[in-house]
Amino acid sequence: MEGLMERLERAVTRLEQISVTSTGISNGDCVNGINGGTNQCVEAFDVLLSGPVSDYLNHSRAIGSEVEKHAEMVNKALHTQRTFLKMSATHQEPAKLELRDLLKPISDHIQEIQSFRERNRGSSLFNHLSAVSESIPALGWVAVDQKPGPYVKEMNDAATFYTNRVLKDYKDNDRRHVDWVRSYLSIWTEMQSFIKQHHTTGLVWSKIGPIAPHSLFETSSLNVATCPPPPPPPPGPPPVLSDQSPQPQSGSAAAPHAALFAELNQGMDITKGLKHVSDDRKMHKNPNLRSQAAAGKSKKPGSANSAKAVVQKKPPLLELEGKKWRVENFEKSCDLLIEETELKQVVYVFRCNDSTLQVKGKVNSIIVDDCKKMALVFENVVGIVEIINSRSIQIQVLGTVPTISINKTEGCQVYLSKDSLNCDIVSAKSSEMNIMIPGDDDYREFPVPEQFKTVWDGSRLVTEPTEIAG
Repeated sequence: MEGLMERLERAVTRLEQISVTSTGISNGDCVNGINGGTNQCVEAFDVLLSGPVSDYLNHSRAIGSEVEKHAEMVNKALHTQRTFLKMSATHQEPAKLELRDLLKPISDHIQEIQSFRERNRGSSLFNHLSAVSESIPALGWVAVDQKPGPYVKEMNDAATFYTNRVLKDYKDNDRRHVDWVRSYLSIWTEMQSFIKQHHTTGLVWSKIGPIAPHSLFETSSLNVATCPPPPPPPPGPPPVLSDQSPQPQSGSAAAPHAALFAELNQGMDITKGLKHVSDDRKMHKNPNLRSQAAAGKSKKPGSANSAKAVVQKKPPLLELEGKKWRVENFEKSCDLLIEETELKQVVYVFRCNDSTLQVKGKVNSIIVDDCKKMALVFENVVGIVEIINSRSIQIQVLGTVPTISINKTEGCQVYLSKDSLNCDIVSAKSSEMNIMIPGDDDYREFPVPEQFKTVWDGSRLVTEPTEIAG
Protein backbone atom coordinates (compact mmCIF):
# COMPACT_ATOMS: atom_id res chain seq x y z
CA MET A 1 0.00 0.00 0.00
CA GLU A 2 2.83 2.43 0.86
CA GLY A 3 4.51 1.65 -2.49
CA LEU A 4 1.28 2.45 -4.33
CA MET A 5 0.97 5.81 -2.51
CA GLU A 6 4.57 6.75 -3.41
CA ARG A 7 3.91 5.93 -7.08
CA LEU A 8 0.75 8.09 -7.04
CA GLU A 9 2.65 11.02 -5.46
CA ARG A 10 5.40 10.77 -8.09
CA ALA A 11 2.81 10.72 -10.87
CA VAL A 12 1.04 13.80 -9.46
CA THR A 13 4.35 15.69 -9.15
CA ARG A 14 5.27 14.81 -12.72
CA LEU A 15 1.88 16.00 -14.03
CA GLU A 16 2.30 19.31 -12.17
CA GLN A 17 5.71 19.85 -13.75
CA ILE A 18 4.33 19.14 -17.23
CA SER A 19 1.45 21.60 -16.61
CA VAL A 20 3.80 24.39 -15.52
CA THR A 21 6.07 23.82 -18.52
CA SER A 22 3.22 23.86 -21.04
CA THR A 23 1.76 27.03 -19.47
CA GLY A 24 5.11 28.80 -19.79
CA ILE A 25 5.42 27.79 -23.45
CA SER A 26 1.88 28.87 -24.35
CA ASN A 27 2.28 32.23 -22.66
CA GLY A 28 5.67 32.90 -24.23
CA ASP A 29 7.55 32.93 -20.88
CA CYS A 30 4.84 34.91 -19.19
CA VAL A 31 5.04 36.06 -15.61
CA ASN A 32 1.61 36.69 -14.14
CA GLY A 33 0.27 36.88 -17.66
CA ILE A 34 2.80 39.56 -18.75
CA ASN A 35 4.94 38.70 -21.74
CA GLY A 36 8.60 39.24 -21.04
CA GLY A 37 9.68 38.52 -24.61
CA THR A 38 8.68 40.09 -27.93
CA ASN A 39 5.03 39.81 -28.98
CA GLN A 40 4.15 38.59 -32.49
CA CYS A 41 2.50 41.95 -33.20
CA VAL A 42 5.69 43.80 -32.22
CA GLU A 43 7.80 41.41 -34.31
CA ALA A 44 5.61 42.16 -37.34
CA PHE A 45 6.03 45.89 -36.70
CA ASP A 46 9.81 45.38 -36.52
CA VAL A 47 9.66 43.87 -40.01
CA LEU A 48 8.03 47.10 -41.22
CA LEU A 49 10.75 49.17 -39.54
CA SER A 50 13.60 47.11 -40.98
CA GLY A 51 12.02 47.00 -44.46
CA PRO A 52 10.09 49.98 -45.92
CA VAL A 53 11.10 52.43 -43.18
CA SER A 54 14.78 51.57 -43.57
CA ASP A 55 14.53 52.02 -47.37
CA TYR A 56 12.78 55.35 -46.88
CA LEU A 57 15.57 56.55 -44.57
CA ASN A 58 18.26 55.52 -47.05
CA HIS A 59 16.58 57.29 -49.98
CA SER A 60 15.99 60.39 -47.84
CA ARG A 61 19.67 60.52 -46.92
CA ALA A 62 20.52 60.26 -50.63
CA ILE A 63 18.47 63.43 -51.27
CA GLY A 64 19.67 65.12 -48.07
CA SER A 65 18.73 68.61 -46.88
CA GLU A 66 15.25 69.06 -45.36
CA VAL A 67 14.08 65.65 -46.63
CA GLU A 68 16.71 63.84 -44.54
CA LYS A 69 15.82 65.79 -41.38
CA HIS A 70 12.13 65.11 -41.96
CA ALA A 71 12.81 61.39 -42.36
CA GLU A 72 14.63 61.24 -39.02
CA MET A 73 11.55 62.76 -37.35
CA VAL A 74 9.33 60.13 -38.99
CA ASN A 75 11.67 57.37 -37.84
CA LYS A 76 11.49 58.57 -34.22
CA ALA A 77 7.69 58.73 -34.41
CA LEU A 78 7.46 55.16 -35.69
CA HIS A 79 9.75 53.88 -32.93
CA THR A 80 7.59 55.65 -30.36
CA GLN A 81 4.58 53.85 -31.81
CA ARG A 82 6.48 50.57 -31.48
CA THR A 83 6.89 51.29 -27.76
CA PHE A 84 3.15 51.95 -27.53
CA LEU A 85 2.30 48.68 -29.33
CA LYS A 86 4.61 46.73 -27.02
CA MET A 87 2.84 48.20 -24.01
CA SER A 88 -0.62 47.39 -25.40
CA ALA A 89 0.45 43.77 -25.89
CA THR A 90 1.33 43.37 -22.19
CA HIS A 91 -1.16 45.68 -20.45
CA GLN A 92 -4.88 46.11 -20.23
CA GLU A 93 -6.55 49.15 -21.77
CA PRO A 94 -6.63 52.17 -19.42
CA ALA A 95 -9.38 54.75 -18.98
CA LYS A 96 -9.83 57.41 -21.67
CA LEU A 97 -7.96 60.14 -19.77
CA GLU A 98 -4.96 57.89 -19.16
CA LEU A 99 -5.07 56.70 -22.78
CA ARG A 100 -4.86 60.31 -23.96
CA ASP A 101 -1.69 60.76 -21.89
CA LEU A 102 -0.22 57.60 -23.41
CA LEU A 103 -0.92 58.87 -26.93
CA LYS A 104 0.59 62.30 -26.28
CA PRO A 105 4.17 61.36 -27.36
CA ILE A 106 2.86 60.17 -30.74
CA SER A 107 0.75 63.32 -31.09
CA ASP A 108 3.80 65.47 -30.29
CA HIS A 109 5.79 63.74 -33.06
CA ILE A 110 2.99 64.42 -35.57
CA GLN A 111 2.90 68.11 -34.63
CA GLU A 112 6.69 68.37 -34.87
CA ILE A 113 6.71 66.86 -38.38
CA GLN A 114 3.93 69.17 -39.59
CA SER A 115 5.54 72.24 -38.03
CA PHE A 116 8.80 71.45 -39.83
CA ARG A 117 6.93 71.64 -43.16
CA GLU A 118 5.42 75.01 -42.22
CA ARG A 119 8.83 76.41 -41.32
CA ASN A 120 10.25 75.40 -44.72
CA ARG A 121 7.52 76.52 -47.12
CA GLY A 122 10.07 78.22 -49.34
CA SER A 123 12.12 75.05 -49.80
CA SER A 124 12.62 73.61 -53.28
CA LEU A 125 11.69 70.23 -51.69
CA PHE A 126 8.39 71.53 -50.35
CA ASN A 127 6.37 68.84 -52.15
CA HIS A 128 8.40 66.13 -50.39
CA LEU A 129 7.77 67.74 -47.01
CA SER A 130 4.06 68.18 -47.79
CA ALA A 131 3.64 64.52 -48.75
CA VAL A 132 4.97 63.47 -45.36
CA SER A 133 3.17 66.18 -43.41
CA GLU A 134 -0.25 65.42 -44.93
CA SER A 135 0.00 61.66 -44.32
CA ILE A 136 1.78 61.42 -40.97
CA PRO A 137 -1.54 61.65 -39.02
CA ALA A 138 -1.92 58.01 -40.08
CA LEU A 139 0.04 57.18 -36.91
CA GLY A 140 -3.16 58.05 -35.06
CA TRP A 141 -4.74 54.76 -36.19
CA VAL A 142 -4.11 53.39 -32.68
CA ALA A 143 -6.92 55.67 -31.44
CA VAL A 144 -9.38 54.77 -34.23
CA ASP A 145 -12.19 52.36 -33.35
CA GLN A 146 -13.88 49.94 -35.73
CA LYS A 147 -11.62 49.90 -38.82
CA PRO A 148 -8.31 51.76 -38.58
CA GLY A 149 -7.06 50.32 -41.89
CA PRO A 150 -9.22 52.58 -44.12
CA TYR A 151 -8.12 55.56 -42.04
CA VAL A 152 -4.47 54.86 -42.92
CA LYS A 153 -5.43 54.46 -46.59
CA GLU A 154 -7.12 57.87 -46.51
CA MET A 155 -3.93 59.46 -45.17
CA ASN A 156 -1.90 57.65 -47.83
CA ASP A 157 -4.17 59.08 -50.52
CA ALA A 158 -3.53 62.56 -49.13
CA ALA A 159 0.20 62.01 -49.65
CA THR A 160 -0.21 60.98 -53.30
CA PHE A 161 -1.40 64.48 -54.22
CA TYR A 162 2.12 65.76 -53.48
CA THR A 163 4.08 62.66 -54.48
CA ASN A 164 2.57 62.96 -57.96
CA ARG A 165 4.08 66.43 -58.15
CA VAL A 166 7.45 65.03 -57.12
CA LEU A 167 7.23 62.38 -59.85
CA LYS A 168 6.26 65.00 -62.41
CA ASP A 169 9.26 67.15 -61.53
CA TYR A 170 11.92 64.44 -61.23
CA LYS A 171 10.88 61.26 -63.06
CA ASP A 172 12.92 62.15 -66.14
CA ASN A 173 16.02 63.70 -64.57
CA ASP A 174 16.65 62.32 -61.05
CA ARG A 175 15.87 58.71 -60.12
CA ARG A 176 16.56 59.32 -56.42
CA HIS A 177 13.26 61.17 -55.97
CA VAL A 178 11.29 58.44 -57.75
CA ASP A 179 12.76 55.82 -55.40
CA TRP A 180 11.99 58.11 -52.46
CA VAL A 181 8.30 58.28 -53.43
CA ARG A 182 8.09 54.50 -53.81
CA SER A 183 9.73 53.80 -50.47
CA TYR A 184 7.64 56.33 -48.54
CA LEU A 185 4.26 55.19 -49.90
CA SER A 186 5.20 51.56 -49.22
CA ILE A 187 5.37 52.39 -45.48
CA TRP A 188 1.64 53.08 -45.34
CA THR A 189 0.82 50.18 -47.67
CA GLU A 190 2.64 47.80 -45.33
CA MET A 191 1.04 49.52 -42.34
CA GLN A 192 -2.40 48.70 -43.75
CA SER A 193 -1.40 45.03 -44.11
CA PHE A 194 -0.03 45.04 -40.56
CA ILE A 195 -3.29 46.47 -39.19
CA LYS A 196 -5.41 44.03 -41.18
CA GLN A 197 -3.45 41.10 -39.74
CA HIS A 198 -3.15 42.14 -36.09
CA HIS A 199 -5.63 44.98 -35.36
CA THR A 200 -8.45 44.64 -37.89
CA THR A 201 -11.22 46.13 -35.73
CA GLY A 202 -9.06 48.47 -33.67
CA LEU A 203 -6.05 48.33 -31.37
CA VAL A 204 -5.96 45.03 -29.46
CA TRP A 205 -5.04 45.31 -25.78
CA SER A 206 -3.98 42.46 -23.54
CA LYS A 207 -6.78 40.78 -21.60
CA ILE A 208 -4.47 40.00 -18.69
CA GLY A 209 -1.71 41.83 -16.89
CA PRO A 210 -1.82 45.22 -15.15
CA ILE A 211 -3.59 48.33 -16.34
CA ALA A 212 -1.37 50.44 -18.61
CA PRO A 213 0.57 53.14 -16.69
CA HIS A 214 0.04 56.87 -17.11
CA SER A 215 3.30 57.41 -19.02
CA LEU A 216 4.31 55.58 -22.19
CA PHE A 217 7.98 55.42 -21.19
CA GLU A 218 7.40 54.57 -17.53
CA THR A 219 8.02 50.86 -17.99
CA SER A 220 9.54 50.66 -21.48
CA SER A 221 13.05 50.15 -20.07
CA LEU A 222 12.01 46.96 -18.26
CA ASN A 223 12.60 43.80 -20.29
CA VAL A 224 10.49 41.61 -18.00
CA ALA A 225 7.56 43.12 -16.14
CA THR A 226 7.65 42.59 -12.42
CA CYS A 227 4.81 41.15 -10.39
CA PRO A 228 2.15 43.64 -9.35
CA PRO A 229 2.34 44.80 -5.73
CA PRO A 230 0.03 43.11 -3.20
CA PRO A 231 -3.33 44.77 -2.63
CA PRO A 232 -3.47 47.35 0.14
CA PRO A 233 -4.70 46.22 3.57
CA PRO A 234 -8.40 46.68 4.34
CA PRO A 235 -9.37 50.03 5.85
CA GLY A 236 -9.55 50.37 9.58
CA PRO A 237 -12.75 50.82 11.56
CA PRO A 238 -14.56 54.14 11.16
CA PRO A 239 -13.73 56.80 13.76
CA VAL A 240 -16.04 57.16 16.75
CA LEU A 241 -17.60 60.61 16.92
CA SER A 242 -18.05 61.97 20.42
CA ASP A 243 -18.19 65.28 22.17
CA GLN A 244 -14.77 64.59 23.67
CA SER A 245 -13.08 64.23 20.29
CA PRO A 246 -9.92 66.36 20.11
CA GLN A 247 -10.37 69.61 18.15
CA PRO A 248 -7.99 70.22 15.25
CA GLN A 249 -5.40 72.87 15.70
CA SER A 250 -5.92 76.16 13.91
CA GLY A 251 -2.74 75.76 11.88
CA SER A 252 -3.54 72.26 10.56
CA ALA A 253 -5.05 71.44 7.16
CA ALA A 254 -8.24 70.04 8.76
CA ALA A 255 -9.05 73.32 10.56
CA PRO A 256 -10.99 74.96 7.67
CA HIS A 257 -13.10 71.82 7.17
CA ALA A 258 -13.88 71.60 10.89
CA ALA A 259 -14.92 75.25 10.95
CA LEU A 260 -17.21 74.70 7.94
CA PHE A 261 -18.98 71.73 9.53
CA ALA A 262 -19.34 73.65 12.76
CA GLU A 263 -21.18 76.45 10.91
CA LEU A 264 -23.41 73.97 9.08
CA ASN A 265 -24.39 72.35 12.38
CA GLN A 266 -25.88 75.64 13.60
CA GLY A 267 -29.15 74.82 11.91
CA MET A 268 -31.47 77.80 11.37
CA ASP A 269 -29.10 80.07 13.31
CA ILE A 270 -26.70 80.09 10.34
CA THR A 271 -28.77 82.83 8.62
CA LYS A 272 -28.22 85.29 11.47
CA GLY A 273 -24.83 86.26 10.02
CA LEU A 274 -26.28 87.40 6.66
CA LYS A 275 -26.45 91.13 5.86
CA HIS A 276 -29.57 92.86 4.63
CA VAL A 277 -29.41 94.20 1.04
CA SER A 278 -31.46 97.25 0.16
CA ASP A 279 -33.68 97.34 -2.94
CA ASP A 280 -31.46 99.83 -4.77
CA ARG A 281 -28.61 97.31 -4.72
CA LYS A 282 -30.69 94.33 -5.93
CA MET A 283 -30.01 93.59 -9.61
CA HIS A 284 -33.49 92.15 -10.36
CA LYS A 285 -35.08 95.38 -9.09
CA ASN A 286 -32.56 97.80 -10.64
CA PRO A 287 -32.02 97.37 -14.43
CA ASN A 288 -29.14 99.90 -14.42
CA LEU A 289 -26.98 97.47 -12.47
CA ARG A 290 -27.45 94.80 -15.17
CA SER A 291 -26.36 97.15 -17.97
CA GLN A 292 -23.28 98.23 -16.00
CA ALA A 293 -22.26 94.62 -15.43
CA ALA A 294 -22.68 93.78 -19.13
CA ALA A 295 -20.61 96.81 -20.17
CA GLY A 296 -17.80 95.81 -17.80
CA LYS A 297 -17.66 92.30 -19.27
CA SER A 298 -17.63 93.49 -22.90
CA LYS A 299 -14.48 95.58 -22.43
CA LYS A 300 -12.16 92.76 -21.43
CA PRO A 301 -12.20 90.54 -24.55
CA GLY A 302 -11.61 93.52 -26.86
CA SER A 303 -8.49 94.61 -25.06
CA ALA A 304 -7.10 91.08 -25.10
CA ASN A 305 -7.70 90.69 -28.84
CA SER A 306 -6.06 94.05 -29.64
CA ALA A 307 -3.02 93.13 -27.58
CA LYS A 308 -2.77 89.82 -29.40
CA ALA A 309 -3.00 91.53 -32.79
CA VAL A 310 -0.15 93.87 -31.87
CA VAL A 311 2.06 90.97 -30.81
CA GLN A 312 1.46 88.96 -34.01
CA LYS A 313 2.32 91.79 -36.44
CA LYS A 314 5.76 91.36 -38.02
CA PRO A 315 7.87 93.80 -40.06
CA PRO A 316 7.80 93.54 -43.89
CA LEU A 317 10.68 91.76 -45.58
CA LEU A 318 12.01 91.59 -49.16
CA GLU A 319 15.42 89.99 -49.44
CA LEU A 320 17.38 87.28 -51.24
CA GLU A 321 18.30 84.42 -48.89
CA GLY A 322 20.54 82.00 -50.71
CA LYS A 323 18.51 81.06 -53.78
CA LYS A 324 15.16 82.12 -52.31
CA TRP A 325 13.53 85.53 -52.58
CA ARG A 326 11.47 86.18 -49.43
CA VAL A 327 8.57 88.63 -49.73
CA GLU A 328 6.71 88.72 -46.41
CA ASN A 329 4.25 90.78 -44.34
CA PHE A 330 3.67 93.69 -46.77
CA GLU A 331 0.50 95.79 -46.39
CA LYS A 332 -0.81 98.07 -49.17
CA SER A 333 2.49 98.07 -51.09
CA CYS A 334 1.87 98.36 -54.83
CA ASP A 335 5.48 98.86 -55.97
CA LEU A 336 7.17 95.61 -54.94
CA LEU A 337 9.74 94.64 -57.58
CA ILE A 338 12.26 91.82 -58.05
CA GLU A 339 14.61 92.54 -60.96
CA GLU A 340 17.91 90.67 -60.64
CA THR A 341 16.74 87.08 -60.99
CA GLU A 342 18.38 83.77 -61.94
CA LEU A 343 17.04 80.50 -63.28
CA LYS A 344 17.63 78.56 -60.03
CA GLN A 345 15.95 81.09 -57.73
CA VAL A 346 12.61 80.61 -55.97
CA VAL A 347 10.21 83.43 -55.02
CA TYR A 348 8.21 82.88 -51.81
CA VAL A 349 5.43 85.39 -51.03
CA PHE A 350 3.94 85.06 -47.53
CA ARG A 351 1.18 87.02 -45.77
CA CYS A 352 1.08 90.02 -48.07
CA ASN A 353 -2.21 91.96 -48.26
CA ASP A 354 -3.44 94.62 -50.70
CA SER A 355 -0.09 94.56 -52.50
CA THR A 356 1.37 94.10 -55.98
CA LEU A 357 4.58 92.21 -56.82
CA GLN A 358 6.35 92.19 -60.18
CA VAL A 359 9.01 89.56 -60.94
CA LYS A 360 11.22 90.21 -63.97
CA GLY A 361 13.41 87.73 -65.79
CA LYS A 362 13.19 83.94 -65.43
CA VAL A 363 12.93 82.06 -62.11
CA ASN A 364 12.43 78.43 -61.09
CA SER A 365 9.12 78.74 -59.21
CA ILE A 366 6.84 81.18 -57.37
CA ILE A 367 4.76 80.37 -54.26
CA VAL A 368 2.03 82.67 -52.90
CA ASP A 369 1.01 81.58 -49.40
CA ASP A 370 -1.62 83.01 -47.03
CA CYS A 371 -2.12 86.27 -48.93
CA LYS A 372 -5.21 88.45 -49.46
CA LYS A 373 -5.95 90.84 -52.35
CA MET A 374 -2.53 90.15 -53.80
CA ALA A 375 -1.54 90.84 -57.43
CA LEU A 376 1.38 88.97 -59.00
CA VAL A 377 2.92 89.88 -62.38
CA PHE A 378 5.82 87.79 -63.71
CA GLU A 379 7.60 87.15 -66.99
CA ASN A 380 8.85 83.54 -67.13
CA VAL A 381 8.76 80.56 -64.73
CA VAL A 382 10.35 77.22 -65.67
CA GLY A 383 8.72 75.19 -62.87
CA ILE A 384 5.41 75.97 -61.17
CA VAL A 385 3.43 78.92 -59.81
CA GLU A 386 1.54 77.81 -56.71
CA ILE A 387 -1.23 79.63 -54.81
CA ILE A 388 -1.97 78.24 -51.32
CA ASN A 389 -4.40 79.28 -48.56
CA SER A 390 -5.13 82.68 -50.10
CA ARG A 391 -8.05 84.94 -51.05
CA SER A 392 -8.70 87.36 -53.93
CA ILE A 393 -5.53 86.72 -55.93
CA GLN A 394 -4.73 88.05 -59.41
CA ILE A 395 -1.96 86.59 -61.56
CA GLN A 396 -0.71 87.92 -64.89
CA VAL A 397 1.67 85.92 -67.07
CA LEU A 398 3.74 88.02 -69.46
CA GLY A 399 5.86 85.15 -70.82
CA THR A 400 5.58 81.40 -70.25
CA VAL A 401 4.80 79.04 -67.35
CA PRO A 402 4.25 75.25 -67.58
CA THR A 403 1.98 74.77 -64.51
CA ILE A 404 -0.20 76.91 -62.26
CA SER A 405 -1.49 75.25 -59.08
CA ILE A 406 -4.37 76.71 -57.02
CA ASN A 407 -4.93 75.03 -53.65
CA LYS A 408 -7.29 76.03 -50.82
CA THR A 409 -7.91 79.47 -52.31
CA GLU A 410 -11.07 81.59 -52.57
CA GLY A 411 -11.07 83.85 -55.61
CA CYS A 412 -8.27 83.68 -58.18
CA GLN A 413 -8.04 85.33 -61.60
CA VAL A 414 -5.29 84.20 -63.97
CA TYR A 415 -4.42 86.36 -66.99
CA LEU A 416 -2.55 84.22 -69.52
CA SER A 417 -0.35 85.48 -72.31
CA LYS A 418 -0.45 84.10 -75.85
CA ASP A 419 2.77 82.18 -75.15
CA SER A 420 1.36 80.48 -72.03
CA LEU A 421 -1.95 79.17 -73.38
CA ASN A 422 -0.72 75.56 -73.20
CA CYS A 423 0.05 75.64 -69.43
CA ASP A 424 -1.57 73.16 -67.02
CA ILE A 425 -3.90 74.61 -64.38
CA VAL A 426 -4.36 72.31 -61.36
CA SER A 427 -6.89 73.21 -58.68
CA ALA A 428 -8.00 71.60 -55.40
CA LYS A 429 -10.34 72.76 -52.63
CA SER A 430 -10.68 76.19 -54.27
CA SER A 431 -13.53 78.39 -55.52
CA GLU A 432 -14.23 81.43 -57.74
CA MET A 433 -11.43 80.70 -60.20
CA ASN A 434 -11.40 82.38 -63.60
CA ILE A 435 -8.93 82.09 -66.49
CA MET A 436 -8.57 85.14 -68.72
CA ILE A 437 -7.67 84.24 -72.33
CA PRO A 438 -6.24 87.01 -74.54
CA GLY A 439 -8.24 87.94 -77.64
CA ASP A 440 -7.80 90.45 -80.40
CA ASP A 441 -8.69 93.50 -78.33
CA ASP A 442 -9.50 92.26 -74.84
CA TYR A 443 -9.46 89.22 -72.56
CA ARG A 444 -12.18 86.59 -72.55
CA GLU A 445 -13.15 85.11 -69.17
CA PHE A 446 -13.59 81.35 -68.60
CA PRO A 447 -14.56 79.97 -65.15
CA VAL A 448 -12.85 76.88 -63.76
CA PRO A 449 -15.41 74.18 -62.79
CA GLU A 450 -16.00 73.73 -59.07
CA GLN A 451 -18.67 71.01 -59.12
CA PHE A 452 -18.25 67.55 -60.63
CA LYS A 453 -20.32 64.48 -61.36
CA THR A 454 -18.89 60.97 -60.99
CA VAL A 455 -20.54 57.87 -62.51
CA TRP A 456 -19.63 54.21 -62.81
CA ASP A 457 -19.42 53.10 -66.46
CA GLY A 458 -19.14 49.40 -65.67
CA SER A 459 -15.36 49.20 -65.40
CA ARG A 460 -14.19 52.48 -63.85
CA LEU A 461 -15.32 55.80 -62.37
CA VAL A 462 -15.80 58.64 -64.85
CA THR A 463 -15.73 62.22 -63.53
CA GLU A 464 -16.78 65.28 -65.48
CA PRO A 465 -17.74 68.85 -64.55
CA THR A 466 -21.43 69.68 -64.14
CA GLU A 467 -23.26 72.72 -65.41
CA ILE A 468 -26.22 73.76 -63.24
CA ALA A 469 -28.52 76.47 -64.51
CA GLY A 470 -29.09 79.02 -61.76
